[in-house]
Amino acid sequence: MAPIDNTPVDPNAPLKKKPISYKNLLLGASLNLFEVSTLGQPFEVIKTQLAANRGQSLKAALSNIYSRGGVLGFYQGLIPWAWIEASTKGAVLLFTASEFEYHARAAGASPFVGGIVGGMGGGIAQAYTTMGFCTFMKTVEVTRHKSATKESTFKIAGDIFRKEGIAGINKGVNAVAVRQCTNWASRFGITRFAQESIVKSRYGDAPDAHLRATALDKALASIIGGALSCWNQPIEVIRVEMQSQVKAAGRPEKMTIVSASKYIYEHNGIKGFYRGALPRIGLGMWQTLCMVALGDYFRAFFGTN
Repeated sequence: MAPIDNTPVDPNAPLKKKPISYKNLLLGASLNLFEVSTLGQPFEVIKTQLAANRGQSLKAALSNIYSRGGVLGFYQGLIPWAWIEASTKGAVLLFTASEFEYHARAAGASPFVGGIVGGMGGGIAQAYTTMGFCTFMKTVEVTRHKSATKESTFKIAGDIFRKEGIAGINKGVNAVAVRQCTNWASRFGITRFAQESIVKSRYGDAPDAHLRATALDKALASIIGGALSCWNQPIEVIRVEMQSQVKAAGRPEKMTIVSASKYIYEHNGIKGFYRGALPRIGLGMWQTLCMVALGDYFRAFFGTN
């Protein structure tokens, strides 16, 4: 077996033509499964609980989640929906983002712009290939206890499919696409910019400054990118409302992005669009750390950049 080249890649150097690396599919799936099975799903459940029940305080939301199974309540929807989503969206994200970022950089884009292009491409691809159905089922899992009858998510999915077809179980997919496009464009772009800024502030303008970047530098950049990417929280609240199983008087049965926005504003005002922002910041930081910092490390380790 040929030795692995672990030499860091100069982000500003001209890029050589490379073959498409399908190893990124497996790497992306593995990293996303790790992310969601550790801190990812608890953050996801908390933010969904708050976004769907906008009158609850954080303390009340945590208590409500805990009452649904103790610590395991925070992993509600992990198996099978979050695992299915993580393995598929992670593969699509890392593969697509890597290819888009590479071609953008090859065309002369800066690391910042290349990161944005890669994040947008990866985010849109994962939304329309796998995430519409999976995010819907995870939201059903967290909000179904509001229904009059305690139905399984499989039965709810079956009933909706028979009534509304594929569109029904992909409810909110356009909001998911907008969220993922802006999410990963921000995460990759801001992380690349933050990493360049950190390297420049610590090591100056030396030609080999980028080679001195430590794992801590890259992790800090990913944390910054993940936190700042949560500016689009209103889109996430709209997505949750469109997919929620919460029943309320005056709530439209079939929601669009526009009608969901109007409903949220009428009942909760502007602040309603920012419910669940705190746990989503935690989720964004953890996801970006796993998919960008660890993704870069393992892509270099396995030679799939």
